[in-house]
Amino acid sequence: MIRGLAVAEGGPGSSPGRAPGSSPGRVSAIADAARDHWRPKGESDWVPTEPVSVAVALADKIDTLTGFWAIDEKPTGSKDPYALRRAALGVVRLVLGNGVRGGLAGPAYAHLGLIHGLLKANEVLLPLLPAIEYLRSKGLHDLASKLAEHGISSIDAIEVTEVDHALAMATVTDLMNFVVDRLKVYLKDQGIRHDIIDACLAMPGNDDLTLLVKRAEALAAVMKTEDGANLLQGYKRAANILAQAEAKDGVEYSFGAGIKFAETDAERALFAALDKAEAEITPAMQAEDFPRAMAAMAALRAPIDAFFTAVQVNSDNEIIRRNRLNLLHRIRAICSGVADLTRIEG
Repeated sequence: MIRGLAVAEGGPGSSPGRAPGSSPGRVSAIADAARDHWRPKGESDWVPTEPVSVAVALADKIDTLTGFWAIDEKPTGSKDPYALRRAALGVVRLVLGNGVRGGLAGPAYAHLGLIHGLLKANEVLLPLLPAIEYLRSKGLHDLASKLAEHGISSIDAIEVTEVDHALAMATVTDLMNFVVDRLKVYLKDQGIRHDIIDACLAMPGNDDLTLLVKRAEALAAVMKTEDGANLLQGYKRAANILAQAEAKDGVEYSFGAGIKFAETDAERALFAALDKAEAEITPAMQAEDFPRAMAAMAALRAPIDAFFTAVQVNSDNEIIRRNRLNLLHRIRAICSGVADLTRIEG
């Protein structure tokens, strides 16, 4: 038993440790994957890079995490008897170390469905054990063929109801939050603040860790510049004025601002700057060129500052006021398409 466990974790009795890929051939790739499925074991352990090893190691950790979340067995405080934090960190390091693309929530949800199906099947089958034993004693070994005679071709998993779906989604969301917490700890050592991660988590595809980190790295770099820091202040000012006006007026100012109502050069310059930024940001985001998108967003700093210096948003002229509020909505919409800047501290 001891030797078997040692072999399972690559200890005594296993093949000598070596980097994946050193053994050519399909059989060797499978052997490497079997040996290294538990890696990385800690923060300093090396990460498998061979595709088969990466796939098996990821599947192993997602299976472990999903299984424990399915039975509501999670780490509490300093207690983590099943090393689930280590497993989550392993997922993070495997994904980032190999540039793995794709969301984690989908596989976790699918696997959770299988686990719940097994748990429900177990609840259903346990009371039937005496009946099954009776059938066996009567020689009805081929139960499936007997069921087929009565038009029952298969025994499907219990249908997932809307309540089951909602509970499963809540479980997966909680699991993803746990993995992201490990990601934040991991990225903190690389100089990326937790609020930067939070700003990127508000965007679509946030369970694709490679995409999330690419976005966060670009945002962190921009926020370290003078333009980025000042843009943040201008954006928050615009968002606050807009939120107060929308709450007061009971409407959302998203009707589209018209340049024909602009009274100052600063307003007209902001219209032009927003048009230019949007034309650059949209294709950059589609191409996942986050540095380019962030740079285009940061370029809005000067025209936004000039706008607030030259213009009083809440004009006595209601038409002008509403147009300026709609212009602030454009600032909010364009920047929110890159990251949720309201989550950034400062």
